[in-house]
Amino acid sequence: MPLTLAEKLCAKAAGREAVAPGEIVTARVDLAMIHDSGGPRRVEPMLKELGVGIWDPSRVVLITDHYVPAVDAESAAILDLTRKFARRQGVEAFYDMQGICHVVLPERGHLAPGMFVAGGDSHSTTGGAFGAFMIGIGATEMAGVLATGEIWVRVPETMRVEWTGRLGHGLAAKDIMLFLCGRLGMDAANYRAVEFDGDAVRALPMSERMVLTNMAAELGAKVGLVPPDRTTIDYVTAAGARLGGRVGADWERWRSDDGATFAETHRFDAGALAPQVAAPHSPENAADVTAHGTVAIDQAYIGACTGAKLSDLHMAAAVLRGRKVAKGVRLLVAPASARTTQQAAADGTLAALTEAGAILLPSGCGACAGYGAGILAENEVCISATARNFKGRMGHGTSKVYLGSPYTVAASAVAGRIADPRALLAERSR
Repeated sequence: MPLTLAEKLCAKAAGREAVAPGEIVTARVDLAMIHDSGGPRRVEPMLKELGVGIWDPSRVVLITDHYVPAVDAESAAILDLTRKFARRQGVEAFYDMQGICHVVLPERGHLAPGMFVAGGDSHSTTGGAFGAFMIGIGATEMAGVLATGEIWVRVPETMRVEWTGRLGHGLAAKDIMLFLCGRLGMDAANYRAVEFDGDAVRALPMSERMVLTNMAAELGAKVGLVPPDRTTIDYVTAAGARLGGRVGADWERWRSDDGATFAETHRFDAGALAPQVAAPHSPENAADVTAHGTVAIDQAYIGACTGAKLSDLHMAAAVLRGRKVAKGVRLLVAPASARTTQQAAADGTLAALTEAGAILLPSGCGACAGYGAGILAENEVCISATARNFKGRMGHGTSKVYLGSPYTVAASAVAGRIADPRALLAERSR
């Protein structure tokens, strides 16, 4: 029976030859990822009540990213609890203040094709960029995973989204996802797998594929997936992922079979796409950037798991190099990981950003989720490279957050209003 990629991954985790959408199966978890916000402070009391520890500490990754660096005594206490939990439970893969979990996890070689991964965060769908079935779960389910190494899952239907052609200059995967949020809606893929494929997707580097699967969550998806190819394997190999043993070595099998059944298939031309901006207070409010050209901004924010990887900082620098941030506008940059900061410093990207007037912030979830530096005051307007712009998420309930790619955020910082990055980039080529 032809299977989709999601069905194959669920079947492997369940020890079955095949599964069908709607079936409930018990899946063996290859890896569990937790962070400081929804991790130890939530799950440890449940583990104590059950009288158990972690089933296999070598299969757990713990990352501090929400409360770092501590800005008050409560944040410091949460981080202290997290660090002590790692020591007590023997979690060696503990990354303290090293960056955002969805970036650190693949960056440090913990993901590979064929894995079944449980993540304690809604954007854990990011891991599907590597051909892994990675789902986001809450603390109660995570306590069960940590205690047993298993979780039940209902096998999802698959929505296939194909992008042909090539993205134009000044466009990015963020534009693809904002377009999909606007075109399909945020309920389009409720409890479905979204499989991204096509020439345009295969041309993307891993950092951009991660944006697609990360924001599959904004479509309501259970999991986002990109079939692995040589680009995937080159990345995970360089990151140190094991391509033997229980995961990875048979990576070429992890793609949908010819004749597999998809619940829906959508096809789009990447070459026809314009830069997208989502208006407050939902990613679903996306339209071409030209629809927002008169909106003045107070702040531009390049941060979060979906908007501040090295490639994102490169996009921003391509616009900002040799220019200045508009008077009265704050441009805040929070690199997604410590390694991103190091690499951006080494290749001159940070210099280009800060010379333009950007203010560098620590790596972490930060203002994206309303933590730490960069939150908004009453009635302030921000354009952000983050994934969500829900009411009050980045600060005061009356503030307004628009979403765009790093190109668009940088161009808007220069213009002092929401701006099309293509015009500034075209000046470079004259």
